[in-house]
Parts: sequence; C-alpha cells; structure tokens
Amino acid sequence: MNFISKIFYEYRRALKALGLFLSIAGPGIIVMVADNDAGGITTYTTTGAQTGMHLLWFLIILGPVAYFVQEMTVRLGAVTKRGHAEAIFDAFGSFWGWFSLLDLVVTDWLTMITEFIGMTAAMSIFHIPAPVTVVICWTIMGAMIMSGRYWTWEKIALGFCVINMIYVPAAFMVHPSVHDVVFNSFVPHFPPGGLTNDLFFLLMANIGTTIAPWMLFFQQSSVVDKGMQEKDIVFGKIDTAIGALLTVIVAAVLIVVTGTLLNGAQVQDAAAAAIKLMPMNRYIGTFVAIGLFDAGLLGAICISLASSWAFGEVFGWAHSLNHKIHEAPWFYAYYFFDLLLAGTVVLIPGAPLVLITLFVQVIATTLLPAALVFLILLLNDEKTMGKYKNTLFENVANIGITLVIIVLSTMYGVTTLFPNLLK
Repeated sequence: MNFISKIFYEYRRALKALGLFLSIAGPGIIVMVADNDAGGITTYTTTGAQTGMHLLWFLIILGPVAYFVQEMTVRLGAVTKRGHAEAIFDAFGSFWGWFSLLDLVVTDWLTMITEFIGMTAAMSIFHIPAPVTVVICWTIMGAMIMSGRYWTWEKIALGFCVINMIYVPAAFMVHPSVHDVVFNSFVPHFPPGGLTNDLFFLLMANIGTTIAPWMLFFQQSSVVDKGMQEKDIVFGKIDTAIGALLTVIVAAVLIVVTGTLLNGAQVQDAAAAAIKLMPMNRYIGTFVAIGLFDAGLLGAICISLASSWAFGEVFGWAHSLNHKIHEAPWFYAYYFFDLLLAGTVVLIPGAPLVLITLFVQVIATTLLPAALVFLILLLNDEKTMGKYKNTLFENVANIGITLVIIVLSTMYGVTTLFPNLLK
C-alpha cells in the first residue's frame, strides 16, 4: 500500500509540475519559433537547394547557441522585472541606450517589411492579391492585442507556432536517405568545392536567422509582461530549450526537403521553392507556401511588439498587453503605426524590396555583437543578478559565441569589400 501511495504521490507531483510549466511556457517557444520567420524560411530553402543536406550539422549546432543566448534574457527579465531596452539605459547610460534602441527600431521596421514580402509572396501562389493579404495580416495582428490580456495574445501566438510545424510531414514524404541525413547531421564538413564566398554568405545568413537582436528585446519584455518570477526561471529555461529544439527541427526539415527535391536548382526565396515543388508534390509545395505565410505572420507579430515594448520602457509609457488601448495609448499607437507603415511599403510599386532585405542583414550583423556584449555584462552584475548571475560555464559559452560572431561579422565585412578573397 505504501508503494502504491508513493506512486500516486509522485504522479500528482508530476502533474502539478506539468501544469505549472504549461502556465509559464510561452515566451521561449514563441521567440524561437518566430525566429524561423519569412527570412529564415527563405534562408533554409536556399541552403538546401544550393548545398543539399551538407550543412545540416551547422544548423544543429546553432540550436544550442540560440538557447545559451536567449536563456540569459529569461533570468534578466525575471530578476530585474525590466525589459531589455530599459536595462541597457539604466546600466550603460543614454548614449548606448539610444544606440541600441534606434538600431533596434530601424532593424525591426525593415525586418517587418521582409515579413510582409514573404506573406504576400506566399499568398500570391494561391492567387490572393497582395493588398488583400496585407489587410488580412493587419486585421489578425490588430485583433490579437485588442483583448487587453497578455495571456490571450500568447495563446494565439502559440497557435501559430503549432502551424509552423506544418513542414514536418514533408520531410517524411520525400523519403530521404537515412544514412545521408544522419551523416550530414553529425559529421561537420563543407559541400563539394569547400569554403567559397557564396558558402560563407550562406553560413552568415543562417547565423543571422538563428540569433537576431530583436529576439533579446522581445523575450525579456515578454517575460516581464507575463509576470514571471525568480522561482519560474527553471521552467523558463525549459521553455526556451524546447523552442530551440523546434527551431532546429523546422530548419532541418526544410533543408532535407529542398536538399532532396531541389538540390542544384536556382532558388532565390521560399516562395520560388514552393512553386518549384508544386509539380513534384502538390502537398509539399502547399505546406511550404502555408508555412511561409505563417512564418512571416508570426515574425511580424513578435518583431512589432519588441519595438513597442522597447519604446514604452524608454519613454515611460504604459506598455503592457494587459492594458486596454485607452490605458496605454502611445504603446498601441506605435504598434499600429509600425504595422501600417511596414505593410504599406510592400504595396508601393517599384519599392526596393531586394535592397531592403539586404540592408536588414547588414544592420542586424552590426548590432548583434554589441547587443550580446551588453547582455553578458548585465548578467555578470552580481549586485543586480545575485545568485542568478552567469556561472563560469555560462560566461565561457556566451563569450565564446560572441567572439565567434564578432570574427565572422568582421570576415563578412571584409569579404563584402573583397569578394574574391575566398575564391
């Protein structure tokens, strides 16, 4: 009887822990899955088409890298109860605060445009005009925040995260070689031809889609708006780890699909990949198109909020999704302004959309190392973080990640100026 009672007790305890985790989970999963936005989906499909499955191992490595970086925002938000923009202003002064905020706002707005580019391109495959797609997106994103409750917004966002998994069945439908998948996943190597300029740019693009500055601002502000406490940090880490795993799964699936069916094909973006896949397998092509729309929408949902939260924190506006519009008018005004402006640019005839997409990558590459340095310094402030400051292992891992990104960013700039360097 005692044995049965013990089992029942452990069962009840496990259920309670699961319930607590489910109530806390959200920010980590959302930010990680949203990281596979329209630009990310395009990067993965292009990677698969150009290199087959040879870079699967590289994507798998980027999963833990993203976790180590984002996990710091969970601790920082739960301990300080401040968003990332506010934390930088308080710790480093107004110069670096404004530097981070303005870079974030410009990058976020340009990235929002790329999300609308992806969504309109995806829906054009189903013969839906771009203006209709933009209006639908405006309506969905506006309705999500009208309830005045963070929990409502989060549940809807998690629903879009589930839709993002639509790619997974496609990996089984193409019947890839199990040996090739396993070998390319766990044996680091470059595709035939070695490290070239084109391959290096592709590696940088994959890094850029896995770790982006807006993610730091979004997750920390989300943790604060949700009201997570220090006791919730463990579950927040698990939430982030699950999100990182889902990010890797989606990236790997897309590389397997395009690497199997489109290897060697000229693919410029995910919409073009979906069109090429339609004659081969209509279901797979449809999955990629629907997934591209969902990825762009989820990315736009998170990126727009990252900027709105940051502005609210810096200017002292009410800036919570738990506020009604009349309670936080400037927060919502900026949100809708950002939304309307980004969507409108896509509809302007002759707008330099390709140039905007390239410009986003340049700015993001410039901002990321600085953002990571700020984050590491904040996490090493014992007076602020107490027992939740970075451990030696966490510092080694995150400083190592930052140094590698700085080196690669520098190489990216050098190879842009001297394009024949790696040839």
